Amino acid sequence: MRILIKAGLVATMLFAGAAGAQNTSPVGLWKTVDDETGKPKALVRITEENGALQGKIEKLFRGPNEEQNPTCTACSDSRKNQPIVGMTIVSGLKKDGNEFTGGEILDPGKGKVYKSKATLREGGQRLEVRGYIGAPMFGRSQVWHREQQ
Repeated sequence: MRILIKAGLVATMLFAGAAGAQNTSPVGLWKTVDDETGKPKALVRITEENGALQGKIEKLFRGPNEEQNPTCTACSDSRKNQPIVGMTIVSGLKKDGNEFTGGEILDPGKGKVYKSKATLREGGQRLEVRGYIGAPMFGRSQVWHREQQ
């Protein structure tokens, strides 16, 4: 009986440690929320490649009267008129202490690219993403919510 209890405790600690380790990185699937309406906007998958994070839109939450597969008509770079689903909107973020900085974020609705930084919150369950022009104080933040996969 004691061996089973000890084995159960060890398994619990290992599982909790692994779950905690997963939440120290923004890598994963995130639900973005419109900061004006509070409604879900998209699912963004963040991956890491060569030490830099990038985020690609996997799904859009659209109303029945909205275009279900919109393109980035407002974009002025190579993403112009490309489908928003599958589009990379976050790039170049690198770990800098407790933050991820030095990146860019695209607002596909406006076609504008901003400097960006991100910070994990609430044990890695929330990601505060800030887009700005010039300095971070001249920008806007959104809180993204980690999706269970």
